[in-house]
Amino acid sequence: MATDYLQKILTAKVYDVAFESALDLAPTLTRRLGNRVLLKREDQQPVFSFKLRGAYNKMAQLTAAERAKGVIAASAGNHAQGVALAAQRLECKATIVMPVTTPHIKISAVEARGAAVVLHGDSYSDAFLHAQRLQKKSGATFVHPYDDPDVIAGQGTIGMEILRQWQGPLDAIFVAVGGGGLIAGIAAYVKRVRPAVRIIGVEPVDSDAMTRSLAAGRRVTLSHVGLFADGVAVRQVGRETFRLARQYVDEMITVDTDATCAAIKDVFEDTRSILEPAGALSVAGVKAWCETHRVRERTFVAIACGANMNFDRLRFVAERAELGEAREAIFAVTIPERPGSFREFCALLGRRNVTEFNYRYADAKVAHLFVGVEVADRRATADLLAAFRKHRIEAYDLSDNEMAKLHVRHLVGGHAPAATDEILYRFEFPERPGALMRFLDSMSAGWNISLFHYRNHGADYGRVLVGMQVPASDKADFRRFLDRLGYTYVDESANPAYRMFLGH
Repeated sequence: MATDYLQKILTAKVYDVAFESALDLAPTLTRRLGNRVLLKREDQQPVFSFKLRGAYNKMAQLTAAERAKGVIAASAGNHAQGVALAAQRLECKATIVMPVTTPHIKISAVEARGAAVVLHGDSYSDAFLHAQRLQKKSGATFVHPYDDPDVIAGQGTIGMEILRQWQGPLDAIFVAVGGGGLIAGIAAYVKRVRPAVRIIGVEPVDSDAMTRSLAAGRRVTLSHVGLFADGVAVRQVGRETFRLARQYVDEMITVDTDATCAAIKDVFEDTRSILEPAGALSVAGVKAWCETHRVRERTFVAIACGANMNFDRLRFVAERAELGEAREAIFAVTIPERPGSFREFCALLGRRNVTEFNYRYADAKVAHLFVGVEVADRRATADLLAAFRKHRIEAYDLSDNEMAKLHVRHLVGGHAPAATDEILYRFEFPERPGALMRFLDSMSAGWNISLFHYRNHGADYGRVLVGMQVPASDKADFRRFLDRLGYTYVDESANPAYRMFLGH
């Protein structure tokens, strides 16, 4: 018999540990978008995310004998805290398997509630498989983070609260999607009660399992997932959540890391609260949807679903937020190396605020400048680029150039005339303890490293920019070396940012 989710949500046992979270207006975002934006403040729950709802609803219905054997779960963090809190309240043992990439703040929070933490693998999928092996040995009850009707029903109480709290016109609810439990529960309730309300899922561009699955009509398994929004880093959505999403979800959209960082800043400006990346996805989705559809006077709800932010990430978020909002543009500019040319270039910028300016003498005829400028929007960036070219100034817009944003801005002036046969590659690897040393060990292939740049971005990817002197006769051996290396890589040797600021 099909599950009656309306009944399960109406009778869900969540309010022993959760409370009806606020539905707050985001005034600054509302004014900027010309649409009413309401934030469902699940970030204010006792574990700073919605996950305790589903976990407790599942565990509260276990028999005394089942509780005596304990529970086990796999989680990137927020579900883990929900299970740990529920186990603490219900007085049963809990073991949580977490990926080694999980932010330390989440690990500490789980341990503080008395649960045992086992770190295993680089992603949720790795942790999930290990948890299943442990469950078979122990006989404990596995509490799935999303693909369980009781868990889905617990998350669905959020939809019930929204419709009770806001009875006026409501055009859409935007929901972050990882495994799909949150959107499945909300959609199952809302579409039964107010079917005209659109349910729109939001995923990172590099963790878009639900988007791809709905497009394909089957569950798709991603070969790898992004780690920045670790709360939704799921390679395959749930079987039941996918079924419900196919039935009830109206649309899926994807957003990039810069847009997510900008959304974190937007929520901070309106609430003085800092969401984690997964928690801000829905806000980034509202903004992207409004920009695409050019709508006004609509009402949208965004689920602020988590605030377990690792403090170390804030540097990265702040650095990328302005780019994500298109309020900063980065240019590579070439001007004549003669007296007065610098002043002439600055005059073109007018009263615009310069956010970054890097220059080093390298040539008797031309000067290369790396310039960051505060802008109102992408149109202003295009207008400024056109103004440069009108005055016969060679310029490139690097605002969407990953290598320039991550590395070159910190390495400007690094020309090396003696570095013959230099090629440049950008590598990515999962950031975890010892990852850089493992990368360095793997690079001992015999070619001279002529450039190396690495920045730690917390739980995001480890990113390394490497210049190597590889003679033309060694190119075939070098390609074989790359294949053996096993890391994601991009050949940046033809990148204009490299040619102008770093190259031979």
